[in-house]
Amino acid sequence: MSVNKKLAVRETKDLTFSELGINKAILAVLDKLNLVTPTPIQAKSIPVALGGDDLIGVAQTGTGKTFAFGIPMLQRLEIYKGKGLVVLPTRELALQVDESLKKLAGNSNLKTVTLIGGENIGRQLMLLRRDPHIIVATPGRLNDHLKRKTVKLDTVKILVLDEADMMFDMGFAPQIEEILKYVPKNRQTLLFSATMPPEIIKLTATHMKTPVHIEVAPQGTTAAGIDQEIYLVKKEDKLKHLEKILQTYSGSVLIFMRTKFGAKALTKKLKDDGHKAIEIHSDLSFGQRRDAMAGFKSNKYRILVGTDVAARGIDVSGIEIVVNY
Repeated sequence: MSVNKKLAVRETKDLTFSELGINKAILAVLDKLNLVTPTPIQAKSIPVALGGDDLIGVAQTGTGKTFAFGIPMLQRLEIYKGKGLVVLPTRELALQVDESLKKLAGNSNLKTVTLIGGENIGRQLMLLRRDPHIIVATPGRLNDHLKRKTVKLDTVKILVLDEADMMFDMGFAPQIEEILKYVPKNRQTLLFSATMPPEIIKLTATHMKTPVHIEVAPQGTTAAGIDQEIYLVKKEDKLKHLEKILQTYSGSVLIFMRTKFGAKALTKKLKDDGHKAIEIHSDLSFGQRRDAMAGFKSNKYRILVGTDVAARGIDVSGIEIVVNY
């Protein structure tokens, strides 16, 4: 990869999807979704990925990364066949990516399977027997299938590691290394991450072929249109101040806690005070987490209290306030 090509990628701007080399079938789907202008990470990543290069994309959650790798994956698999594999840290993210890929596929015969913990493995085995084109998986459950020899990755042509830094934060590094033993060396690898800690730099040096590095909205960048405020209060006054915020605004509220215990305790206090609140964290079953998200999206609950680990698995439009408690 030449330096000039990398620079050209960084300078790409003000493009429409129709100028990125996307085929007519996918453009028709994007048109139905009323999507004309790509986000920065999409505008910069899609042409590179369509060209077959390995790619490292540094971008915050919510910047459109799923379509940034989903569009090239669908288009290249149509041409070169083989399978696509997307590995993500949480069940919620896996389901959201699977949903997005199905939207992109439109009326095609694309088959996908999600391999995630907390879900009936028998159903997953049934879907695997249908020989899906794309596997979307969390590291733990994918390794379970690899040990059982119920999934093969020898025909994977495109590998995506999404939210890579979160996977390392959650201790998935050994499982990622194990998965990489099963995928062909002759493949395209697309890695997306909000930050680039040393562990990921080491992984890219070992398992990627001269990747193009694209950075959009690096760590610490505030999303456009978002106002940030910080309140310095005593610990015993935090709940009282939160109540003031909840009274000031009328829309939906997302609250992040550091621990599961804290999330449970705060949710109980808010319910006791008459608020429609629900919690989400890893102590809940997959079904409970799914129901909590569905209830928050449908406005059954105004307030969702979650741990930091759940932060990147939440994709809900129209949230008025996000509180880091």
